[in-house]
Amino acid sequence: MSPYDPSAFPPFAVTVDLVVLTVRRHALCALAVRRGEPPFQGRWALPGGFVRDDEDLSSAAARELIEETGLCAHDPADPDQVGGAHLEQLATYGDPKRDPRMRVVSVAHLALAPDLPAPRAGGDAHSARWAPVEDLLNQSGYGREGEQAAPLAFDHAQILADGVERARSKIEYSSLATAFCPPEFTVGELRRVYEAVWAVALDPRNFHRKVTGTPGFLVPTGGTTTRQGGRPAQLFRAGGATLLNPPMLRPEV
Repeated sequence: MSPYDPSAFPPFAVTVDLVVLTVRRHALCALAVRRGEPPFQGRWALPGGFVRDDEDLSSAAARELIEETGLCAHDPADPDQVGGAHLEQLATYGDPKRDPRMRVVSVAHLALAPDLPAPRAGGDAHSARWAPVEDLLNQSGYGREGEQAAPLAFDHAQILADGVERARSKIEYSSLATAFCPPEFTVGELRRVYEAVWAVALDPRNFHRKVTGTPGFLVPTGGTTTRQGGRPAQLFRAGGATLLNPPMLRPEV
């Protein structure tokens, strides 16, 4: 067996791209940045950047999340942590031609957080915004008012579509939807998350029965709120149960 020769293999770079999803104005939205430098200068893209020499992938994704949104990733090992965005690895993308500069492999991550504020642009992005995922994934491309529509840069439309599908499928059987909610929320607020992510309308009574029927999925806090208007509504927090049993299958549309 011949010895390993690093020079026999072409070098390539590794990036992390972020699909950052939140619910704004009852719509599922993703963070998009307009690129300020080539390649694809002026085109909209997902936030992300190159992995540094001293970083592992999760650290790079957490750093980019802080730089782009100001959010810290939730640490499952820290039960005392308040808030924090859900962050998980999504998929790896390695088409040799996905980046015209050089061979670049991207490890995409999915981040979810409730009602995020207006974004701030950083790095090589000269503007950033929340946009409905349906607009970003429009076949004719995306552009702000008065702009010419163009597809997302690189292969980011595919990455975004994969991230949206991950979220849509995972909330069927897991507690992931609560990552879009504040620490204390009503069943109605949770239902509106499902409606926004799935882009459907759900029957309120049937939804209430399903989410409160799994022991430990939702835990009453003892408080109520009138922030949605009407009569006081009971407040809940996410419980220890991570799976919905039976799962809540999304309606076919």
